[in-house]
Amino acid sequence: MKPDNINKAMLTDLYELTMAASYYEHGIVAPATFSLFIRKYPPDRGYFVSAGLEQVLDFLGSFSFDQEDLDYLDSKNLFSHDFLNYLAQLRFTGDVHAISEGRIFFKDEPVLELTAPIIQGQLVETFIINTINFGVIIATKASRCIHAAQGKNLVDFSLRRTHGADAGIQGARACFITGFTSTSNVLAGKLYGIPISGTMAHSYVLSFDEEIEAFRAYSKSFPENTVLLIDTYDTVEGARKAAQVGKEMADQGYKLKGVRLDSGDMAQLSQDVRKILNDSGLYDVTIFASGGFDEFRIAKSLERGAQIDAFGVGTRIGVSADAPYTNIAYKLVEYDNTPVLKLSSGKQNIPSSKQIFRTSLEGQFKEDIIGLRDEKLEGEQLLKKVMQNGKPLAPPELLKEIRQRFRNEFKSLNGSVKAIRNPKLYPVELSTKLKNLQEQVIIKIKDKMSDNR
Repeated sequence: MKPDNINKAMLTDLYELTMAASYYEHGIVAPATFSLFIRKYPPDRGYFVSAGLEQVLDFLGSFSFDQEDLDYLDSKNLFSHDFLNYLAQLRFTGDVHAISEGRIFFKDEPVLELTAPIIQGQLVETFIINTINFGVIIATKASRCIHAAQGKNLVDFSLRRTHGADAGIQGARACFITGFTSTSNVLAGKLYGIPISGTMAHSYVLSFDEEIEAFRAYSKSFPENTVLLIDTYDTVEGARKAAQVGKEMADQGYKLKGVRLDSGDMAQLSQDVRKILNDSGLYDVTIFASGGFDEFRIAKSLERGAQIDAFGVGTRIGVSADAPYTNIAYKLVEYDNTPVLKLSSGKQNIPSSKQIFRTSLEGQFKEDIIGLRDEKLEGEQLLKKVMQNGKPLAPPELLKEIRQRFRNEFKSLNGSVKAIRNPKLYPVELSTKLKNLQEQVIIKIKDKMSDNR
């Protein structure tokens, strides 16, 4: 079977299926609530950006096992025929509350809570963690690049270095949500309506006897969209040749759109190139830079006075190089209407179905309170019901709407919290009722443990 034809219900860890089989055998089928949250911040992070919810809802809405899946599971000699027959009829029938894509959230806050018969909730765990974890990682990294760029345009160049094709597609989507202007990924552009952009590779320049002939040939092929890569041999000399071609294009009624730097001291070279272009009267030619950029290098280049108008951000964002994972967890917090929690050292979680209440002051986020789902506290409620009885409550959002939501959110986040180095921690507290419930559940668990000794 080709990977493109896989049934994503099978994209799960084996222990999800073995637990489900045991639940089935012992009649453990009551409703359960699972909470998805991130325990701590990666280095230099002070917030997260929600992303990946659309893919999760699509997965849940079409969840099923086909006959080929069941035949494979049967071949492992692990599962009874009764259980496999049960899986053949299984569909997701639960409810989902989630933070909308593009919104800011913080550690310990549930980005998603799912309530369904426990077998269903267990079987979908792996896909949900995988999808939200990746979306959040890339969207958060991309937002930091946007912050560092101070209004400069950013283009996603990550596809060729991402960990697989799907990562490249979903990474382009996450980048666009947070404000990237375009992507080099043509398939992502087709699927999500993201503007696509690109220039040329060094191989194109090397295939001509003379660098300037490569520039002339490209400008002839794409007179309305000519961006020339000028660092194949010598960047300053390449800039001079690009300026010459730019003047030749002007004589023919066209404009050179831009030049691209891909190596060397970007700050100094961009200043040299800007002078060459300006001296030739090409004041509106964009200087585009790529090659190892992320929020840290973008910020450093601009601090040094780089004359760069736009950045191509590739490898380091596609794998979130400095923080390639989050400590994300999907934990059972309620079973059969009874709150539960885990007491493991360093991994204790918050019980019961929850809501997040956010207060603001003068257009800036002030504080978040994590409370019980049915509490009535001051502030905006972040967790929205997005699926009921296995059916999405609304069609997928337009990407431009998610993008605008993020833009509005990010303006409301204090600059000290979104700093790219040593951010200030945003205040998140538990409500009094939730604290009391947590203490009661802990006491109940410890009493039960003492009784069993």
